[in-house]
Amino acid sequence: MYLTSRNQNWLPSVFNDLFDTDYFTNLPKINTTAPAINVIEKSNEYDVELAAPGMTKEDFKVTLDEEENLVVDLEKKIEKKEGEKEDEHYLRREFSYTKFHQTLLLPDDVDREKIAASVDNGVLKVILPKKSTAELKKESKVIEIS
Repeated sequence: MYLTSRNQNWLPSVFNDLFDTDYFTNLPKINTTAPAINVIEKSNEYDVELAAPGMTKEDFKVTLDEEENLVVDLEKKIEKKEGEKEDEHYLRREFSYTKFHQTLLLPDDVDREKIAASVDNGVLKVILPKKSTAELKKESKVIEIS
């Protein structure tokens, strides 16, 4: 089946007709973005980099959950005040709130006891050291079948 030029733009017009109503145009705009995440595998470790410009180490929380997954939480509240003095009232006041939660499943070869994290210039770096092959062999166990 061949599409003519008239039929090629049917999808955008359907969405324009649907969303170009008073209901949708009067809703407040929400601007949400998730930080970019890079995962780099090296011979002895995995490096996880999470870009969050303007954030500090106090804004991050890195934990292992009960299933030993890596959990990264980010939370920051910013208040910007203009025109604030003792004898004046607010002419303009802006609030900003950022919250992010990401759970990463860790490979079996990660040494969970040696995970380290740091923040530099708004980039969270989590180092996930790999277990040695000897440590991995210790963990495997043959179950005897009776």
